[in-house]
Amino acid sequence: MIKQYLSSLVVFTLIDGLWLGFVAPKFYKAHIGHLMKPQADFVAAGLFYLLFLIGLNVFVIAPKFDQPLLTVGLYGAFFGLITYATFDLTSLAVFKDFPYLVAGVDMLWGAILCASISVLTVWFNRA
Repeated sequence: MIKQYLSSLVVFTLIDGLWLGFVAPKFYKAHIGHLMKPQADFVAAGLFYLLFLIGLNVFVIAPKFDQPLLTVGLYGAFFGLITYATFDLTSLAVFKDFPYLVAGVDMLWGAILCASISVLTVWFNRA
């Protein structure tokens, strides 16, 4: 389980790093720049990543490890959709100017990200 967790951490860091480094900054700044801090809180982000990956490993990767990769990916996508929706739909409910577009894109990203992490982690650890 530790090998799977560490594998998922590497995959997550690489994929989400590309998203946060190249795609997301312009998109988020254009749509929610007025809500953003000048500098992200990296301690809070790091804690989220560590806990989030525990959840992904406990609820998707470990229990679906012997399933076909398509099944792993679908469960990963569903986990990502639900977890990202927790933030995005709550943000829509409580923040004055949180856009529906950002919520939709972010939830889609959560599904894609978690499907990718799940499939790549299982594939790597099976090899």
